[in-house]
Amino acid sequence: IGTIKASANFKAEEDAGTLYKAMKGLGTDEDSILQLLTSRSNAQRQLIKASYKTLHGKDLIADLKGELGGKFETLIVALMTTPLAYDVEALRNAIKGAGTDETVLVEILASRTCQQIKDIVAAYRQEYDDSLEEDIAGDTSGHFKRLLVILLQASRQQGVQSNTIEADAQALFKAGESKFGTDEQAFVTILGNRSAEHLRKVFDAYMKLAGYEMEESIKRETSGNLESLLLAVVRCARSVPAYFAETLYYSMKGAGTDDNTLIRVMATRSEVDMMDIRAHYRRLFAGSLHTAIKGDTSGDYRKALLLLCAGDDE
Repeated sequence: IGTIKASANFKAEEDAGTLYKAMKGLGTDEDSILQLLTSRSNAQRQLIKASYKTLHGKDLIADLKGELGGKFETLIVALMTTPLAYDVEALRNAIKGAGTDETVLVEILASRTCQQIKDIVAAYRQEYDDSLEEDIAGDTSGHFKRLLVILLQASRQQGVQSNTIEADAQALFKAGESKFGTDEQAFVTILGNRSAEHLRKVFDAYMKLAGYEMEESIKRETSGNLESLLLAVVRCARSVPAYFAETLYYSMKGAGTDDNTLIRVMATRSEVDMMDIRAHYRRLFAGSLHTAIKGDTSGDYRKALLLLCAGDDE
């Protein structure tokens, strides 16, 4: 369940007018902008954008960029972008920017559904006339690359294969624990191709076999980008909202804030599972997401993020 829902008595022209007024003349009424956009669904924001162009002959996103700045601007532009276009652009920037941003590759490819991945691959080709798989393969290496490529195939098995649960658990155990050195290929193949429901049963069987959780084994046996990706895949198989609760926690933990991650998760999950993320956050970290955001951010940026969070679970 998300926190952001479609507004009931929605009128795109009125909203377009409100935004136009908020940016017209001297100074910008940031409060009007953030209150309005956080109380509309993404689909409604697209209609506002179309209406804005029809009424004023101007591009709403360009105007917002001209009037706003910094992290607040980044967040508002994220909210104005369709979920598919947002993921496609985030992946493109992760690959084509200065150095590769593995965090983004891991988060998007581990957490999105098979259908979403298929849509992303198609939209990426349409937008950039490039193959996402080739671009990612050209920028990564080893088993990290292999698992990303497997995830890009978006062909996970459906349902639970009862007859292979035990064998999968054994294979993972053998690959990691019982022999010298780690056979990463077994991890990559099993974690990349089985369904979430199936993997949850495999993790239970693994726990009985090994005496500790799959995640422990991954942390012990792998490192770097491969470790991050394997952990993300395992966490998403267990629970996508719990994975995002952890992602948010680590974006704010310690000195400094990883604002890019904070913005990405709050914008992309607000209509999907933000209520569930909040519940998992409370359970895992004995505090509320609301309090964490409040303590780590400020100004209009903070106001908008708190409206997306939409409630305090203290």
